[in-house]
Amino acid sequence: MKKLLLPAALGLSMMLAACGSDDGASETANAGDGGEFTPSESIEIVAPAGAGGGWDTTARMAAKVLQEEEIIDGKIGVTNKEGGGGAVGWSYIANYEGNPHKLFVTSPPMIFIPLNGQSEYDHEDFTPIANVIADYAAFAVREDAKWQDLNELFEDMKKDPTSVTVVGTSSPGSMDHMQFVQIAKAAGVDITKIKYVSAQDAGGMTQLLNGSVDVYSTGVAETVEQVKAGKVRVLGVTSEERLEGEVLEDFPTAKEQGIDETFINWRGFFGPADMEQAAVEYYEEKFKELSDSEAFGEIREQFGWNEMYLDSEEYKTFLDEQREEIQTLLDELGLAK
Repeated sequence: MKKLLLPAALGLSMMLAACGSDDGASETANAGDGGEFTPSESIEIVAPAGAGGGWDTTARMAAKVLQEEEIIDGKIGVTNKEGGGGAVGWSYIANYEGNPHKLFVTSPPMIFIPLNGQSEYDHEDFTPIANVIADYAAFAVREDAKWQDLNELFEDMKKDPTSVTVVGTSSPGSMDHMQFVQIAKAAGVDITKIKYVSAQDAGGMTQLLNGSVDVYSTGVAETVEQVKAGKVRVLGVTSEERLEGEVLEDFPTAKEQGIDETFINWRGFFGPADMEQAAVEYYEEKFKELSDSEAFGEIREQFGWNEMYLDSEEYKTFLDEQREEIQTLLDELGLAK
């Protein structure tokens, strides 16, 4: 898979200040000579959602490679903490301040959910460790839909935004909604009038296939099987360049259709607040080794993910920039809290 090109500004990020750990966390960690950290108990990775989704898959695939390739010695368990678009999982981790054996995987809802008032926690309440992949959005319609590409869809929406119903599995103001909004705005659609419905029971594809909605805003991987079956057509994806792999390589990007915008569903790992710097550096190194491994490269190819490694400093800067961009969109939609 292609390595994602990142803004040069990330390389100019400020150095992350070393954090002290609380007494309870100190008792569960080993620090060797020179302040080096090694885990002294099993590591728990929290997926703040149910089984089978992007967070769960990323957490389990990362844990699998970290152990099978012996990148990390010892046991790594994955726990699902479902609810609140991620807020339940974040609240759970917040109880383990300074504990270097509690990690969680997250993605853009870490920005969206706090900004739209559904969580008291945001990315600044945790310790960014490393981003590892980039995933992308896909906008799918039924195979018999009248639109052949994004431009045809957006032309109709520019005339009457409410004539098209868009479905996603996230709540209004969260990822499936906002990834569509970001591309539609770049195409000239009045985003304040977009008709978006939420199918949080994961029934978005079902609603598309039965004709209840017109467009399904989802992740790229979620469209592949129905495309193979000849039931849906992907009008566009939000990557910079076409993705590689069977079926994926046939999906046109929004950019090649003249819409100068992308949307990255980044995914990476955080720890609780106040993790000691030695633990942050340990995990940075291990996730970089994971990212560079052939085994994880094969998993990226399987799921249509791109490589997007950011260390702790780069990750924080990237997230701060993301928050500014999303705040602007949510303000325009009247969804910011």
